[in-house]
Parts: sequence; C-alpha cells; structure tokens
Amino acid sequence: MAQSSVENWSGSISFTPQKLKRPASEREVVRLVRQARRRGRGVRPIGSGHSSTPLMSTEDVLVSLDRMVGVVEAEPQQGWARVLPGTGLRDLGAELERHGLAMENLGDVDYQAIAGALCTATHGSGISLGNLSSTMIGGRLVTGEGKVVSFGVDAGRDESDPLLRAAQVSLGALGILTSVTLRLEEAHALHRQNWMTHIDWVLENFEELVRSNRSVDFYWYPRSDMAQVRMLNKPGDEPDLVPPGELKEDLIGPNYEVIPNDRHLKFEEMEYMLPMDTSLEAFREVRERIRSVHRARVGWRVLVRTIAPDEAMISTAQRRETLTVALLQNNTLSFAEYFDDLEPLFRRFRGRPHWGKKHSLKAPQLRMLYPEWTQFQDIRRSVDPDDIFMNDYLRELFGEEER
Repeated sequence: MAQSSVENWSGSISFTPQKLKRPASEREVVRLVRQARRRGRGVRPIGSGHSSTPLMSTEDVLVSLDRMVGVVEAEPQQGWARVLPGTGLRDLGAELERHGLAMENLGDVDYQAIAGALCTATHGSGISLGNLSSTMIGGRLVTGEGKVVSFGVDAGRDESDPLLRAAQVSLGALGILTSVTLRLEEAHALHRQNWMTHIDWVLENFEELVRSNRSVDFYWYPRSDMAQVRMLNKPGDEPDLVPPGELKEDLIGPNYEVIPNDRHLKFEEMEYMLPMDTSLEAFREVRERIRSVHRARVGWRVLVRTIAPDEAMISTAQRRETLTVALLQNNTLSFAEYFDDLEPLFRRFRGRPHWGKKHSLKAPQLRMLYPEWTQFQDIRRSVDPDDIFMNDYLRELFGEEER
C-alpha cells in the first residue's frame, strides 16, 4: 500500500515518504535506523509538523515519535525531569505540574512536540529567559550508525559538553532523540495582562518594559499602528509601569495555561533574531517599510519578543541578548513578496533566521552568523558519517551538497 503524502501544519510543504515508522521504544528506533542504513535509505524525524521549512521532508523513511510520550523520571528537589521526545508541550505542562515542576518558559503556541521544539530553538519571551533548547541539560540519541549515545547530565557531564551544546539545537541532523532531560522550575502561576496602546508608547518605554517584567512581548498592528502588549509575571511581582490604554485581558493561572495562545487560523511566518543593541532601530525600519509598502496586503500583525543568551552551537540566541521580529501572514494570502522584501533588512542588522520558519539563507550566509558553525558540522559528521539524517534541504543549508 503506497504511503500517503505528508503536509506541514500550514500546508505550505508537502512530501511523500517511502515509509512512515512510529517506533514505541528506543530499541525500535535503533532497529529502524540500522535497517535504513543497510539499505542505503535516509531517515528524517517529524514532530508536530509545525515547522515552515522542509526539515522533515524525505522520500525515504519518516519517523514519527508520537508513540514515545510522557515523563519517565522527575526530581522535583533537584529541578529536572526526563521526558520522551514525542511528548506534546500542551500535555507536558500538566504532567510536570503533578510532579511540582514547570518549564521555565513556553512559546507563543504549544502545539509542538518537545523534541522538535528543542531542535529548532523554539522560544518564548523574556530577557532573562532562554529559548526552550537552553533548558535541555542532557539526553540520549540514536546516531547514524544505530548506536545509542548519551550526552550532558545523562553521560555524567556538565553543560559544557560539546555534544550537548550541539544537540540542544540540532535540526534533527545528529540523530533521533529518544529522551531529553530538562532543567525545570518549581510549578508556579503567572499573572497575564494584555494592554492595547499606541506603538509609540511601547517603543519609548521598551527598555523598562523588558527589564521590569519576567516576560513581555507585543503585537504591532500595521494598519492601525496600535500595539497589544502582553506582560507576564508571578503574582505579586507585577511592575509599576503599565501601558496607557485598554486592559484587554487579565488572568492568573498555571504558567503552561497562561503563556501559550490558541491559534485556530493557520499562517506562514518569517522570524529573525536580532542583537538587542540594534534591535529597536531594526524594528523602526520594519515598521516604516511595512506601512509604506505592504500595509494594504498584510493580513496579520508583527510579533516582537526577547530571549536571553545561551551557549548552544547554532542557537539563534547564541551569546547575545536577542530581540525577535516575526512577520505573520494568513496562509490563504500570498507571503513570498512580503517576506522577501523584509529579509534583507533583517540581514543588514546581523539577524539570524528562526530554523523552523521561512527564510532564504544557505550555508555561506549562515556560517558568518555562528562562531561555532564548523564545530557543529564536525560533530554532525562524527555521529552521522553516512549522512543518514540528511535531506536535500539540510545538505543545502549546511553546504554539504558534494558529500
């Protein structure tokens, strides 16, 4: 029976793998990788399919980890848990809460599987909060030779372990994760307030907003020039500074319920991570360009967030405080002209594209943005010498077309 085609969440990517495998254990992952290697087949993992880049595309073996779910071990006193790779972020929050634990932060949505979210540097907002990948302190993966390798705390090593720092953001190019160990916080509630105000006030007060809130982000609406500012703090820790305008939402609840938004409409997205010291200048140019050229055709708002620095080799926030600017477009509308026009602006400000969202950069440009690009590639080749986990997109992305 022929394998049916697979689409990503937004419908912009479609491909037909030769086989779809759904292993239920690490042993089954080892078996299928070894079998694919013997037959000269490639292997690509897929999580929720939420990426807008063809990281998961393959004409060979596609591996879904949706049967490998749940928390297998938790240490509330030490603040960590070991989680299976297919666990959905939406389910993980409630399961961690039963152990008295919580993720440090979450993204704008929680549809993703934990392994995919880690591998693409999925992030929330907060200048003292890293992306989700930075909370992975260990794990296990099956390499391209079908061997099981532990890294980080799972191998008795600290967070300087090179394999951990490569695996934290790997794009699924090192192997298939079979478990991840996460650094966690004590379970906690957050107070979320959404304020509607003018964008000029946000820009004038942005530095104080960023430094005085645990987490703050804003949506800018190009047609009205208004902004919806979202502030998240632990109850009792709210800052004095609040935006002038309408309080649209005011709620308190567990962090895993309060942080993510429900997204019922599908969309395409381009997001660039910019160095904090030049980021507002970049946003002002984005604002001017959109209002002068794209205002009539943009059906969605622009999302602005911040991320703390981290040490993952190809993390989009590696070693710099980061401001992110995300362009969103309804998936029923054209996005290419809009994204293509703004991308050179992001690049001029040394922006790094989100690995799971639309962008046009390839190896020559990416190499200039990541100081440890070569070290990552060396580790990738050492654990996958036969390029089992590469697809055409990754070969072009990494500059490995001739291998």
